[in-house]
Amino acid sequence: MDDSDLFASATRLGSGRRPLLGLTILVVEDSRYACEAMRLLCLRSGARIRRADSLKSARRHLQVYRPSVVIIDMGLPDGSGAELIEALSGASRQVAVILGISGDENTESAALAAGADGFLPKPIVSVAAFQNAILNNMPPERQPIGPRPITDEAVEPDILAFRDDMAHAAEVLDEARDEKTLDYLAQFLGSVARSVGDSSLATAATRLAETRESGGPLAVETAVIADLVQERLQRKIAI
Repeated sequence: MDDSDLFASATRLGSGRRPLLGLTILVVEDSRYACEAMRLLCLRSGARIRRADSLKSARRHLQVYRPSVVIIDMGLPDGSGAELIEALSGASRQVAVILGISGDENTESAALAAGADGFLPKPIVSVAAFQNAILNNMPPERQPIGPRPITDEAVEPDILAFRDDMAHAAEVLDEARDEKTLDYLAQFLGSVARSVGDSSLATAATRLAETRESGGPLAVETAVIADLVQERLQRKIAI
């Protein structure tokens, strides 16, 4: 069965201000802050959302459910999102739209090469940009009927989700400081920091990544990261 056969019998999407009505979107994302943004974007657009925070969790989810759209973070705790994109975009494809997402725009080419239909750079807060990225890649027979109003509305994730991300970073630091874990931590913190506009944390994450790449000593950089993370966890209001 090819893609056209797979989706030809599907009903058309909603219209008006909720053009994604009828879709179930699986968001494979380890950042609580980014996932909260996705939840609000789905809510504004009429879509249902499901969440997985790792490749393992996403694969387990896909064994049970069949979402219409999958949005995959390129940097996950147990591997690259490109692995899942490649698997989903294969010959037995059963997902209408596959999108990569990352705070590092340099990963866009990797997402597209793996088979993604499109790419969303973080932070993604524009309702119109979110809807367009999905609708522009939907089969024609599923496109909403009639005019669709374009809105400049933006979502504002709860800052408490940022604190959840800092708690996750602290756990990662406590559990292990091997090279693979530090690479993940630098990517994770850099993406979250850029999303919330935390320049100090973003700079520290970049320095950690650069030191890892150059093979330099990591003790100072990891200590700085640990202090910044703890400082943000102790604030009553983050950032």
